[in-house]
Amino acid sequence: MGPMSAPPPTPAPGHGPAAGSLLLPAAMLAAVVPTLTALHQPPSATLLNQCMAVALWGGVAAVLAPRRWPRATLPLIAALALMAAAALASWGWGTLPRSLAAQAIGLLAGAALLVVAGADAARGPRRAEAFAALAWGLLAAGVLSGAVALVQVFAPGWTDGDWIAHSGLAGRAVGNLRQPNHLCSLLLWALVAAVALHELKRLPGAALAAMVPLLVFAVELSASRTGAAGLLLLLLWGVVDRRLSRSARGWLIATPLLYALAWGAMAWWGDVTQQVLGAGARVAAEGGLGGATDSPNARANIWRNALALIAANPWTGVGFGEFNFAWSLTAFANRATAFFDHTHNLPLQLMVELGLPLSLLVMALLAVALWQAGLRAWRAQGETATLARAGWVLVLMIGLHSLVEYPLWYAYFLLPAALAWGLVLGLPVGTADEAEPVPAAGRVAPSPALPRGAGGAAGLISGLLMAAGGVFAVWDYQRVVVIYAPPEGSGLLATRIARGQLSPLFAHHADYAAATNETPPASTALGLARATHSLLDTRLMIAWTRHLAAGGHTDEARWVAQRLRDFRNTDATEFFAACGPGGAGGVQCQPPQALHDWRALAALPWQQAAPAGAAAQPSKAPSARQ
Repeated sequence: MGPMSAPPPTPAPGHGPAAGSLLLPAAMLAAVVPTLTALHQPPSATLLNQCMAVALWGGVAAVLAPRRWPRATLPLIAALALMAAAALASWGWGTLPRSLAAQAIGLLAGAALLVVAGADAARGPRRAEAFAALAWGLLAAGVLSGAVALVQVFAPGWTDGDWIAHSGLAGRAVGNLRQPNHLCSLLLWALVAAVALHELKRLPGAALAAMVPLLVFAVELSASRTGAAGLLLLLLWGVVDRRLSRSARGWLIATPLLYALAWGAMAWWGDVTQQVLGAGARVAAEGGLGGATDSPNARANIWRNALALIAANPWTGVGFGEFNFAWSLTAFANRATAFFDHTHNLPLQLMVELGLPLSLLVMALLAVALWQAGLRAWRAQGETATLARAGWVLVLMIGLHSLVEYPLWYAYFLLPAALAWGLVLGLPVGTADEAEPVPAAGRVAPSPALPRGAGGAAGLISGLLMAAGGVFAVWDYQRVVVIYAPPEGSGLLATRIARGQLSPLFAHHADYAAATNETPPASTALGLARATHSLLDTRLMIAWTRHLAAGGHTDEARWVAQRLRDFRNTDATEFFAACGPGGAGGVQCQPPQALHDWRALAALPWQQAAPAGAAAQPSKAPSARQ
């Protein structure tokens, strides 16, 4: 970008007054609607939220209508492209179902578009408006989620499941996304946004003073350790960034103290009401601050298992999206009792699925992009410095959470994070910035991504296509919703399942129903072939064991049954009851005679008839997995 004194460009699609007037409401809708919607349809509790996020953030991209592809985004775009290529390879040359691969590739493409849109907006004169729109959306989402948290803890009778979600954790807030860690990610983003808007003179000091304690209090109500750790990053920001105003620095530095005060207040309130609420509820449930560490489902145990899989598959990994399949079918000395489909650590997830060479390349590209963003944030001046550093902290915050969770696998976190990262990457580094200058009036600068003279048309069309993809996903999802929540006159279960198995994005949900209910043999076989690569659970492993035994793969059936036994899941009690005294016995009661690699199990033929009774009992609407 040229000197700041360069003449302003002629307004183009995404950069004129009309686009500016649409940007704030578009960003508000994109940030608030997906994260505040409690209404859901089975089988997934947050699928509608993600589809809405894709549609609405696609609308933001359309409003921004990027005209150029700033070169500073190349490392980040390359990392996203490599992951998309890995997903494509896992489907084309591996065993990942097409629907899962299509979802991943679509989300990664959407993230790349938001990166480019943010970076291009940062090179124009409306960069502050673009960042402010994002910040207002995140602040609104956080404050409203904080209000939901208050209701869930102090007035749980008001939660109806449609407007305000029920909390499944006694005394703790989970937000309308139904996960404490997701709630905290929103709250911490809102804290960053509030400070940034205050520094940009768009949020009065009195409003900041009201919002910071509320948001920190809601973090305490969630009892999320990840959220509490995130407050330390805010403290560090307040200590290091001396360009912030005294009030902003004071509130940032005070956030851990406010958390401690909130904990004490909730402990006192618990004594008064004889209830254990907030962070104290978690401590009580886990038997102390270190209780979770001793659990077989502790993060450290999952990470040890992931390291073992990396050691066994160092070069090519287990395949994109295949962690759960490989992990569930591998024998471990200390098996978790929960069914995990992620390692709860982004670097480990990349290494176990992509292999060391590719994952290290992807992480190196991400590190370069993070360093470039930090460099721009450090060198920026004036108003630009405020949005640059706040945007960088937004990315760092979700990155921190990605070390113990997997928020970036959800569209409502991935897409705004991509936009924030792009906004920072697009900022100039002095007058010698490597990017092309802002085009003179009536001209559009050449771009590595968009042809000369295209203006914002390509960006506008890309954003509209992304929005249309989100709307299509909602429509396509109804093919599987009707399986689990059938309306009157929806037809036979087997017919609904067969239709659902044609879904390009959500066939794996129909496959699960086909594998665990009485359906025609071909539908059952197809369901088992694909659903086993989504999330192996008790019902699916029981159905697979019986299917393998019926097809003559007796020892493989024993192996799958043994892996199910390792989970020590109470839902499998009836299945293994046949192994007790007076039981009928069966393949599940016999130890395997050989070791069976998960790749060999994935390569077994599926087109075989399942015996009568092999699947679960037929039902009008199969239960959805949690």
